[in-house]
Amino acid sequence: MAHSQAPRRTIGNWEILEVVGSGSFAIVWKARHLTTGTFAAVKEILSDRLNKKLHESLESEIAALQRLRHSNIVGLLDLYKEPGKIFLVLEYCAGGDLAQHLRRRGPLSEASCRYLLRQLAEGLKVLRQHNVIHRDLKPQNLLLSDNGSSPALKIADFGFARSLQPAGLAETLCGSPLYMAPEVLQLHRYDAKADLWSVGTILFELLTGKPPFNGANHLQLIQNIERGDAVLPDHVSRSLSPSCRQLLHQLLRRNP
Repeated sequence: MAHSQAPRRTIGNWEILEVVGSGSFAIVWKARHLTTGTFAAVKEILSDRLNKKLHESLESEIAALQRLRHSNIVGLLDLYKEPGKIFLVLEYCAGGDLAQHLRRRGPLSEASCRYLLRQLAEGLKVLRQHNVIHRDLKPQNLLLSDNGSSPALKIADFGFARSLQPAGLAETLCGSPLYMAPEVLQLHRYDAKADLWSVGTILFELLTGKPPFNGANHLQLIQNIERGDAVLPDHVSRSLSPSCRQLLHQLLRRNP
């Protein structure tokens, strides 16, 4: 006797396929559009489990994605709500994130880094035009469209993003410590330049395979940043053009 097939789960116009990621309050599914066959990533958020701060973070992410439309920013395709749940339908990036890319391939050449950073700069330019600071730039939040040699890079995860009036300053501690600017770690007021420090730490990691500064805890990380400049291994430094070394130095300036 033939077994009846389980009904397909759908969210709006999207058929849910397999899980591609999960966290404390969300599951990310690969999905396919019922009409066009286009793939997407559906982020299923258990909104009834979120505290006030996480609700604000989610609202911030949705607002940012609705405002920021660019080929180097992950696109919000659809938004659905059910009791206790919110579904964000996002562009599907088959290449995974930049951290996974780095684990697969190891440190990248200067040419590959330039290719990726040029796209990151284009995405950040749009944020700047809208007076938005991302505040959590790191390899895990930079997605790649595919696994090929020339993927599109897309900035993702805008949960910590916030709007600033031109020349305004923020003073909230958020983001990932290894990629945070010193002024953020030290609870000083900061502006969009804080994102540029994060870009510098990402570039350093792409070139060497590890972040420029480390520490067993928050305080030790701050002390290590204050003690000295990020130092490239000799073999990496020798392989780089003067302009690349200068860019890294400018991005990782402690008082820009």
